[in-house]
Amino acid sequence: MKIYKFNGNSTASVKGMQHVAKLIRNEEKKIVVLSAAGDVTKHLDEIAACFFSRNTEEAHDKITKLEFQFIDFVNELLSDDVLKHKAIREILDCFQAIWKYTLEPFCSADEKEILAQGELLTSTLMGYYLQELGIKNSVICAFDFLRTGMNAEPDDEYIARKLEETCKLYPDTRLFLTQGSICKNAFGETDYLKPGGSDYTAALIGSALHAEEILIWTDIPILNNDTVVIRDADTVKHLSFSEAERLIYFNPQILNPLCLAVAWKGNVPIHLLNPMKPLAEGTYISGNFQNDKTIKAVAAKDSIVYIRFESNNTLRPYMFISKIFDVFAKYKTMPCLLTSSNDNLSVATDNKEHLPSILRELNKYARIWVEDRMSIVSVVGNLKSSNIATEAQIINALKDIPLRMISYGSDENDVSMVVRGTDKAEVLRLLNEKLLKKEWFKKAS
Repeated sequence: MKIYKFNGNSTASVKGMQHVAKLIRNEEKKIVVLSAAGDVTKHLDEIAACFFSRNTEEAHDKITKLEFQFIDFVNELLSDDVLKHKAIREILDCFQAIWKYTLEPFCSADEKEILAQGELLTSTLMGYYLQELGIKNSVICAFDFLRTGMNAEPDDEYIARKLEETCKLYPDTRLFLTQGSICKNAFGETDYLKPGGSDYTAALIGSALHAEEILIWTDIPILNNDTVVIRDADTVKHLSFSEAERLIYFNPQILNPLCLAVAWKGNVPIHLLNPMKPLAEGTYISGNFQNDKTIKAVAAKDSIVYIRFESNNTLRPYMFISKIFDVFAKYKTMPCLLTSSNDNLSVATDNKEHLPSILRELNKYARIWVEDRMSIVSVVGNLKSSNIATEAQIINALKDIPLRMISYGSDENDVSMVVRGTDKAEVLRLLNEKLLKKEWFKKAS
């Protein structure tokens, strides 16, 4: 079993839905997770806002417009009159669930019910189109197997049990379609998973079924450098879960971190593929660590604040370090990087919201230096301590760049440095020239 996931942009147009159908029509047994198009969700959100404000007339206009938009979509997508009639009936039923709120009181739970219609319709219409192509499929509703518990976290045991029961209802089906993001909460109400829900849904399904792999179809690749600086940056072909975690930290748009965490826990590989370039290799993320010295990528994060605390000896060293951690925790501010030496400590963070309060409290215990507009640059790859030359290569490449912090040792896949924002581009260029290209030539020789 494989799990395929497509975002809303992939099915936003008739051509897009037809293209997705080509990508999933092979004979592999699979579950395809589909999200609603972004503009559909936007329109449904606007309709819900009208209900909240009791602007029934405007809600009526928006519902009518979106209803006809779906009917026009079906008329263009399908040519079989019988299937077309069934699809339009499904559309009318979904919109009937929305129309009823013009006559009833409206609350936040009802808003989620309205937003869910977009994903339900997307999977339904894809199912009818596949039928027209002669491809047997079954649309399974996420409400039947995806549930969160009292802590608002996915109920893993329930999901695994219900998924198995649901799939057994269709013993001859090799292609299942379902929705991304939507679920039921512990009270049986319509709800949504945390942000990035469709990636998250794919991972939860993949983990529950011990899938062969999760294929995330996205047009945002994992590259080995910043294309703003290095225009010919290459796609990273293979990553371990821990390497991917570091790169996703720098660009969460690539893949939802919760998706990675669930797949990692279940040891289910993730394959990132571009729907517009289906034959391209993409990026394969798994639990397999490569034992070579390959440096996979360089990544950067801007808008960093660098803070150095030097103890004024008001507190004993161990109490001083503890006080800094306690104050950062009090204000829910997470350091991105941290280094210490005796009773001195340096912190880099991208969360500036509570920094004035943090610094005001710690000013009693330390002399403090602050530098804003800094950047974190990380070299990501197989950087085990046994690879003794790697750190030296990094430092040598940046010998003419002033470094504020160097962090290594928290894991075996990352060496991170804090540099001035004005130096970031040069740092990325030097690391590309001295490390990435060097590794490439080594492999080619």
